Amino acid sequence: MANPLRVTVWGENVHEKVEAHVAERYPKGMHGAIAEGIQENLPDAEIRIATMDQPEHGLTEEVLANTDVLTWWGHAAHGDVDDVVVDRVHRHVLSGMGLLVLHSGHWSKIFGKLMGTTCTLRWRSEHDQELVWTVDPQHPITRGVPNPIVIPEQEMYGEYFDVPTPDELIFISGFTGGEVFRSGMTYRRGLGKIFFFSPGDQDFPVYHHKDVRRVLANGVEWARPEREREMPTLRRYDIHEYFEGQHYAGPFDHPLEAPAPAPASASASASASASVDA
Repeated sequence: MANPLRVTVWGENVHEKVEAHVAERYPKGMHGAIAEGIQENLPDAEIRIATMDQPEHGLTEEVLANTDVLTWWGHAAHGDVDDVVVDRVHRHVLSGMGLLVLHSGHWSKIFGKLMGTTCTLRWRSEHDQELVWTVDPQHPITRGVPNPIVIPEQEMYGEYFDVPTPDELIFISGFTGGEVFRSGMTYRRGLGKIFFFSPGDQDFPVYHHKDVRRVLANGVEWARPEREREMPTLRRYDIHEYFEGQHYAGPFDHPLEAPAPAPASASASASASASVDA
């Protein structure tokens, strides 16, 4: 695509404020380290940072409309994320915005909404070594990273991980205790692409790891939209109307933030169709 890749790095920004060792390890926040890692691998990308303490969590309609790929890191305050914002992000993903869900973002409202499962797993935080093994070496997300990626200290994530079967399994991790975990997976929801990547806990300097940063940048490149953004809509087609249907209320209409009202002529047409159906 000719236009610069527009990335919004979203961070919960809670641990950095209340835990001194996290602030020392990530003086610019974990979101800052993630943004720097993407920028150093994608120097032409336009990157903005948004955090939960900003109005509308920094994820206004205008911000999301101008975001090709959103990265999401959260942990301590999943429940405090406004449902209206979650629903807004969900709509943009279905419309084609890419999404990277990182580490403990597995339990975020947006990932659960997109997956439709509990997204629970087993875990232990005892300075495990993590080996991130590539199982799909032809996938573009693996470009330029060693096999395995060696992470000296990391929180253990293990199976069973209650998520749907992925479209693509890219990485599997092994840990000191013998556990394994599907640590890199892709999904498609609506017109959007999703990459879940687990390495990256607040207690360890994982987002300073050059290979982890390369994976994040590769994931952002992979998840960028490949077509003009558009929400999938339900349309009624009369006989011989092969190309342009009539939109009317259906399951994709947004429950919390309704789209702009249709022009009067379109609304009248939809009402006429509903009357005929009735």
